[in-house]
Amino acid sequence: MTEYIVKIQHVEQLTHDVKRFRVGKPAGYTFTPGQATGVAINSPEMRKKKRSFTFTGLIHDPFLEFTIKIYPEHNGLTKVLDRLVPGDELVIGTPWGAIAYKGKGIFIAGGAGITPFLAIFRDLHARNELAGNRLFYASKTRGDIILEEELRRMLGSDFINILSRENADGYFKGHISEALLREHAGDLSGQFYLCGPPAMMKSVTEILAGLGVDRRAVIMDI
Repeated sequence: MTEYIVKIQHVEQLTHDVKRFRVGKPAGYTFTPGQATGVAINSPEMRKKKRSFTFTGLIHDPFLEFTIKIYPEHNGLTKVLDRLVPGDELVIGTPWGAIAYKGKGIFIAGGAGITPFLAIFRDLHARNELAGNRLFYASKTRGDIILEEELRRMLGSDFINILSRENADGYFKGHISEALLREHAGDLSGQFYLCGPPAMMKSVTEILAGLGVDRRAVIMDI
């Protein structure tokens, strides 16, 4: 697999445990919104500690963007990423991934599972084609919602938040359920896009099956 060494240009704290990294874009490098690539830190001890992260910027941006949840309690890649600054180098690979936009529908994300959808929404919004899509976003608290203001600006009333550990006006409390989708998803005949923790993915796929959603209409990384 081809590898590219890219330099960090910008680092920004988005939530208490999520950072945005923008890096240089190799000449001719392109991706489809929703795709990811392998990322490592360009140092002898870290090059083999590669993880996959989703591109979250627009395909025509002069940089590549990653929105990454940091796990300081894990002795892994993100703990070291948390210490990086502009000028440090990453190693990335070629794009891959099964999540791609295939038509209007319902997006269901949990936590950092929003990341492949960020690129899709930004791309559709830039082309004025986002209307008709709806997002159900499950988070622990309001402080865990990634880029809430931008998502609300793009999606308006089609941005539905569910909080598992906080009661707040305007936010549903609990988890994504069959009752919630029956009441607020609207038309169930379109595409369904899923990304989130394994337990949530298992629960939601079972709910969709119970709602009679065709498995072929469900798009997610397996």
